[in-house]
Amino acid sequence: MVHSNYNARLTFKLYAIAAVVFAIYGGRVCPFLETLTPIETFVHIGVTFSLLFLIRHVFLKNHPLINKQHHTKLDSTLFFLVSIPLALFYNVYYNFGLESNVKVLFGMSLFGFLSGLILQLSSKIQRFDYDEACNFFELSGERQSIVNHMTMMVCMLLVILTVLLSMVAVKDIFWLENNPERLLDGSGAISVLKEFLYISLAIGGYVVTILILWAKLVRKVLLSQESSLLEVTQGNIAKRLPIFEHDELGSMASLTNKMLDSLQSSQNEVRTTRDVAIVSLSALAESRDNETGAHIMRTQEYVRALATYLSQFDKYKMLLTPSYIELLYKSAPLHDVGKVGIPDSILLKPGKLTVEEFEVMKRHPEIGANALSKAEKHLGSNSFLRLAKEISLTHHEKWDGSGYPKALVGEDIPLSGRLMAIADVYDALICERVYKKAFSHQKAKAIILEGNGSHFDPEVINAFMAIEHEFIDIADKYRRLEQEENAQVEEEMRAQA
Repeated sequence: MVHSNYNARLTFKLYAIAAVVFAIYGGRVCPFLETLTPIETFVHIGVTFSLLFLIRHVFLKNHPLINKQHHTKLDSTLFFLVSIPLALFYNVYYNFGLESNVKVLFGMSLFGFLSGLILQLSSKIQRFDYDEACNFFELSGERQSIVNHMTMMVCMLLVILTVLLSMVAVKDIFWLENNPERLLDGSGAISVLKEFLYISLAIGGYVVTILILWAKLVRKVLLSQESSLLEVTQGNIAKRLPIFEHDELGSMASLTNKMLDSLQSSQNEVRTTRDVAIVSLSALAESRDNETGAHIMRTQEYVRALATYLSQFDKYKMLLTPSYIELLYKSAPLHDVGKVGIPDSILLKPGKLTVEEFEVMKRHPEIGANALSKAEKHLGSNSFLRLAKEISLTHHEKWDGSGYPKALVGEDIPLSGRLMAIADVYDALICERVYKKAFSHQKAKAIILEGNGSHFDPEVINAFMAIEHEFIDIADKYRRLEQEENAQVEEEMRAQA
C-alpha cells in the first residue's frame, strides 16, 4: 500500500474549525462588523470555507506540494486566493473600507497558514510511522535544517501574533474614535478586551497544537533512534537507525549507520578469524586422539539442541538466551583442547589405561583451561574465552561429585559443563574408537540413562530424552557426510591410479 500525505478527515476538521472561529469573530466578537448580522456572517463564511474544502479535496489532494509535505504553502496560498473574492464581495455589497478588506485577506491567510502547518506536521508524524515500519534507512531529498525550521516556525508565529494584535489595536482605536459614545459608556472597552481575549485564545490554541505536534514528531524520531541504539548495545550489531528526513538528525543517523556497517564488517572478520582458530585448535586436539573433525561438529550441535530445548523453561530462560546459546555452540569445540598436552603413549593407547595413566589423562581439562586462561591474559577477558574455559574445565565433572578435576557436585557444575558431558559421552558411544566398536543409539541411550543422577544432571537427561530424535538426525547427517567424503577420496585415488 502506498502511503498518502493527504488526510481528508483531518483537513475537513481543520477547515471547519477555522470557519467556526472566523465566523464567531466576524459575527459576535469584532465590534467593527456590527453592520453584519451573525446569520449573514456565518452564511458568508460557511459558503467560502465549503468552497475551500471542495477545491482542496477535489482538485488539490494530489498536488505536488502535498506530496512534498509542503501543506503550509498550499493552504496559505489557497486561503489567500479564496479570500480575495470574499473581500471584494464585502467591499461591493457592504461598503467595507480598505482596512477591513486587508483584515479579511490577512485573517484568511493566517488560518490557511495555521491549518496547513498542523496538516504538515500530522502528515510528517504519519509518514514517520510508515517509514519506520518499512525500515527506511537512506537519506533522500534536499538537505534541510531542523533547527532553522523550528526557529523560522517560532519566529513566524510570533510575527503573526504581533501583526494581528497590532492590526486589531489600530482598527479598534479607529473604531473608538468614530464611536465616542461606546467609549464613554464603557461598552467599547469591554468589546476591545473581548476581542483581544478571543484572538489570544484562538491563536494560542493553534500555537499550542502546533508545538505539541512538533514535539511529538521530534520525540518519535529520537525515541526510534534511541531504541535502535539500545538494540545495538545489547548485541544486535545488524540493527540500523531509521532515517526520517535529510536534516541534522537524519545526517547523524546516516553517519551512525555507516559506522555500524564498518563495525559489523570488522566484527564479522574477527568472528571468522576466531572460528577458524577454534576449528584449527580443536581439530588439532582431536587428530591426536584418532578422532575425526566430525566429532567436534556433532558435539556442538548436540549441545545447541539441548540448550535450545531447556531455554523454554523459566529456570533456564534468563541464562540460555539466543546469544548465549550461539556462544555455547561456538565454544563447545574447545572442550578437549587440553588433550594436546597428553603424551601419545597414553592418548593413543588402544587398551585400558592403568591407574597412573588415567591420572595423567585426567589432567587434560585443566591443561585446556590453563591454556585458555593464558589467552585471556594476552587478549583480555571476554564471554567467549570464559565460556570455553568453563566447558574445558568442567565437562568431565559428574552430578554426584565423582568426576574430575574438581569433584564438583550437582548445580555447582556450570550448565555448560553438564550439557557438554552428555554430548561428549553420547558421541563417544555411537562412534568407533581404537578401544571399542560403535554402539547403536539405543545402547548409547541405555548407558546414559544408567548415569541419571550419578554422572548426569537429571534435568539434562530429561532434555536428552525429549529431543533424542534430534541427536539421531545429527549423527546420521554427519555419518552420511563422512561416507560421501570417503567415497570421494576413494574415487580420486582410483582416478590417480
